[in-house]
Amino acid sequence: MNWKLKFTMSACALALSAQALAHITFYEGEGFRGRAFTTNERVKNFNRYGFNDRASSAIVEGGRWEVCEDARFRGRCTVLREGSYSSLRGMGVNNRVSSVRPTESHRHYANNAPEPLAQPDYEYRRRAYEPVYEAQVTSTHAVVSQREQHCWVERERVEQPRRTGPSVGGAIVGGLLGGVLGHEVGNHHSQGAATAGGAVLGAVVGAKVGESVNRRNDSGYDREVRRCETAASGPPEYWDVTYDYHGEEHRVQMTEPPGRTIRVNRDGEPRQ
Repeated sequence: MNWKLKFTMSACALALSAQALAHITFYEGEGFRGRAFTTNERVKNFNRYGFNDRASSAIVEGGRWEVCEDARFRGRCTVLREGSYSSLRGMGVNNRVSSVRPTESHRHYANNAPEPLAQPDYEYRRRAYEPVYEAQVTSTHAVVSQREQHCWVERERVEQPRRTGPSVGGAIVGGLLGGVLGHEVGNHHSQGAATAGGAVLGAVVGAKVGESVNRRNDSGYDREVRRCETAASGPPEYWDVTYDYHGEEHRVQMTEPPGRTIRVNRDGEPRQ
């Protein structure tokens, strides 16, 4: 075998090897979320893989790929270069991809795709050919960073200490009144006794009356009081999620509330 033939075969093998390593991954949701479909070869019709008109974002790892909205590479097509595309909306093929193939070196392609991101901007994306498993969510806590203060005015009863003892003033007044009454009703022989008895009785009654007056006057009063409380406001900034995988507790912050389970890889890392 001459050296030219060896060189040609080596170049072909190298090209085939590079193409085998190159692949493109499509995701159902924007931002590399949801179910993923990966291929390293041409796909004439996504219907065969249950992924027709479902792709919303993509990651190209090696090579350039022609993405078309109709089967058999028809309709509107665009070329995606190596890098990540968090949304296909701006290219007009969001949820419209039906076929894909590696570009051919001898063909010229008109391209309307934007510059890709150098690296995926979503750390929990599902990698190519990566198996995922279901992990049970044990708790979900919505975290709201914004807080607002609410204030209001309400009436409040202020109680004062009550004086429960006999009223001196009431006893004196009652004694004087009782003495006058005893003097008027007493006869000539018992006028002094009646006066004294009336004074004692009047003092007791006066003291009771004074105590009742004190109780009424010292029971308290109403006043207006301003009260405030601080409460969370606005939509949650993120959800703090705890989940169990193979008996170990894991935590992750998510931008959306999860369901009863979340998908993880074999190491328990979230995959969406």
